[in-house]
Amino acid sequence: MLPLYLSAPSDRPVRVLTVGAHPDDIEIGAGGSLLSLAENYPGLQVHYVVLTGTLERHGEARHAAASFLPGADVALDLHSLPEGKLPAAWAKVKDVLEGVARRWPPDLILAPSWEDSHQDHRTIGEIVPTVFRDSLYLAYEVPKWDGDLGHPSVYVPLPRQIANRKAELLNKCFPSQHGRDWWDDEVFLGMARLRGMECRSRYAEAFRCAKSVVLPLSPVAGGT
Repeated sequence: MLPLYLSAPSDRPVRVLTVGAHPDDIEIGAGGSLLSLAENYPGLQVHYVVLTGTLERHGEARHAAASFLPGADVALDLHSLPEGKLPAAWAKVKDVLEGVARRWPPDLILAPSWEDSHQDHRTIGEIVPTVFRDSLYLAYEVPKWDGDLGHPSVYVPLPRQIANRKAELLNKCFPSQHGRDWWDDEVFLGMARLRGMECRSRYAEAFRCAKSVVLPLSPVAGGT
């Protein structure tokens, strides 16, 4: 496995766009990565987009963004499109994302996968690469009843304390979800342990990447 490092132009901090169909998607899929980014990239800039949700759920999203991204410069962009019906709101979803692209091109995008079984997640995953053609897009995974976990191609190793902190914050930030039969630390940490095993780490989050470009750090001697 080849380790890769996130970088940004030298004149500004790293920019990360996070996109979720529902409050909690971003944190379930990439909460550990967000904690690690906030810890390791001073001045991190994050545009945090959630496309559905009630006032209560938007309050949870605000709490989560502040908790998972301590010290980062976070711009919240919360919407109330119809939950479960984002395919029918395709044009509105694209308008939201195109608005971000015009104002604020990111270095890294964390969003659902184009192969996710949930129709809301999948809609976002299909639109993201049509809007952002020059940003690294990592598609996170959300465990669910459908059993749609596939074969990730990118891993973010998580120290034990980050994995535990992720599980702790999920419970703290999203009390409305506590009654769901799949919402517990065994799911969150079990998933992280499995993905960690796959990349020779204790814990990890995993992503799909449809396209990436590898550049040499310096010109090859004698090259043209």
